[in-house]
Amino acid sequence: MKKRPFLMASALLAGLFVFFLALAVTLASFMGQTSGFSLGDKIGIIEVFGVIADSKQVIEQLHDFRDDDNVKALVLRIDSPGGGVGPSQEIFDEVKRVDDIKPVVVSMGSVAASGGYYIAAAAREIVANPGTITGSIGVIMEFANVQELLDKIGLSSVVVKSGTYKDIGSPTRQMTDAERDILQNLIDDVHNQFVASVAEGRNLDPATVSSFADGRIFSGRRAMELGLVDRMGNLETAVRRAAELAGIEGEPDIIYPAGKKPRLIDLFLEETLNRLQLVLQKQRSFGLQYLWPGFH
Repeated sequence: MKKRPFLMASALLAGLFVFFLALAVTLASFMGQTSGFSLGDKIGIIEVFGVIADSKQVIEQLHDFRDDDNVKALVLRIDSPGGGVGPSQEIFDEVKRVDDIKPVVVSMGSVAASGGYYIAAAAREIVANPGTITGSIGVIMEFANVQELLDKIGLSSVVVKSGTYKDIGSPTRQMTDAERDILQNLIDDVHNQFVASVAEGRNLDPATVSSFADGRIFSGRRAMELGLVDRMGNLETAVRRAAELAGIEGEPDIIYPAGKKPRLIDLFLEETLNRLQLVLQKQRSFGLQYLWPGFH
């Protein structure tokens, strides 16, 4: 009889544990977050929206889902005109590494061009809408020149430099032919890297990719004809395909990276900052970009 209170207390504690465990899982699912209590086979969704200026967050999310045994496959949702060469290449490399362990399927939104397509090419399969703007395989650098304006207002620039080409791209003077050749060679080299990555990721002949890697954009349907996309469909199509590749039966559960689910105002501010950043990048006009300039 003396053991009964102990047994009742143990049963009560066990019941409370189960209750709070279920509550944690339910809340994590509702908030679209990963959780240490996550049970069963999941599909992890990572979003890449706006200009690609940094790779840190996306790579961390890739690692989190890679290391989560409950996540059997990933969907990379891309709605981006591209961005910096370095961040795009870093994400491309990491997507390939993760895909060696778990299937990664890309879902393209309204636009996945230039660097946005670059990172998509690393995935096992790509799903696009028929009207998704994609392609724009190319590299761009832009430079502003304000020399005539400075002459009109009586200002001049004085430069002290360690070498002939240290101020290459200066906005206060005309670019020389030698400088243009240097920049063109740089552009060509990085462009060849883009072509090679697409050819590798999509199992295409580099010469075939080069034939349309002149910066032109395509609809999702045309991109599929060229071998840049695997199938037509939306995010749900990509989730179902990822589940098939991972061997998940039935309707898959989906989770988003851990963290606070963005509010509408957060999304608005993020989009505003992305657009401001794009304008500043154009004004600064320096740095290699895998970027489709038609994004406004």
